[in-house]
Amino acid sequence: MPRGSSTRRERQYEHVLASERGRGVGGKRAKEIAARTVNKERARTGEARTASKTATEDISASRRGGLRSHPGAGGRTRAQLYADARRRNIKGRSSMTKAQLERALAR
Repeated sequence: MPRGSSTRRERQYEHVLASERGRGVGGKRAKEIAARTVNKERARTGEARTASKTATEDISASRRGGLRSHPGAGGRTRAQLYADARRRNIKGRSSMTKAQLERALAR
């Protein structure tokens, strides 16, 4: 952690580090991701001495992660389901609806 960082940022660093390690990322890479995430948040809030334009104008890392953390309300698209059905050689897949493909793949 950079010198002079708050206890909040240190907790954030530890949280991101633990999360990345939980996902199976190696130690050195996990530390880099955690440091970059915390540094960007520090730049956005004015805690850092310098900040890039993207650090201050882009959406925050925590918000971006929250947006990408789930597949969405609809789940997989029909095209994704169809491709999976094709790999599993399910008969009649071309005329199936999304719901029918989901049921066929669940068997």
